[in-house]
Amino acid sequence: MRYSILVLCSILFATLAMAQNDRDYIRRGNRLMKDTVYAKAQVQYQKAIEQDNTNSQAHYNLGNSLVFQDKAEDAMKEYEQAVKMETNKIRRSQVYHNMGVLLQSSKQYDKALACYKNSLKNDPSNDETRYNYALCLYQMKKQQGQQDNQDQEQDDKGQDEKNQKDQQEQQKQNQQNDQKQEQKEQPDPQKMSKENAEQMLKAAMQDEKATQEKVQQQQQQPQDKRLQKQW
Repeated sequence: MRYSILVLCSILFATLAMAQNDRDYIRRGNRLMKDTVYAKAQVQYQKAIEQDNTNSQAHYNLGNSLVFQDKAEDAMKEYEQAVKMETNKIRRSQVYHNMGVLLQSSKQYDKALACYKNSLKNDPSNDETRYNYALCLYQMKKQQGQQDNQDQEQDDKGQDEKNQKDQQEQQKQNQQNDQKQEQKEQPDPQKMSKENAEQMLKAAMQDEKATQEKVQQQQQQPQDKRLQKQW
């Protein structure tokens, strides 16, 4: 019986020691965070998680220490773990708030707005979250407006290029048509030479025919023996 009690006490003391160590690591980490020694604070929070992986506070604080070391992706993973484990609405609101800040900083405004909504859902009195939500909404609309302007400029540029290309094609077509018209109007030297030759040959044949007819007529008339006076 005495042995059983000693064993039970040993287990109880071991559990208390583990819980104490868990909180000690968190307290040490918090002190280091105040001193801006973020890398050493990260180590303490990781040790706390080794003692109790379900400690949402350790995950949340670890995420904060990572943010200050510009490790946003790793910090987001810790926040996601913390928000799954945390049951206190005020703390859940704070976790969602920090998640929103990271997403807003990376210009993922739609996701940031969703986090801010969850933060306000858990703590409607969180004025800082409400301010961030309004700012994020403004930034998202501004981004969309800029994107719309860029799309419109791109469309206008594409239309201008198309119009210019069409104009160049039309000019090219007009030039080709003008050249064809000029070629059609200009006389063809080879063709004209052939036509002239045919006309000359036809005229020569007509002259020859007329000459032959005149000779035949003279042959049919009586011949005069007197010679013409010479001059």
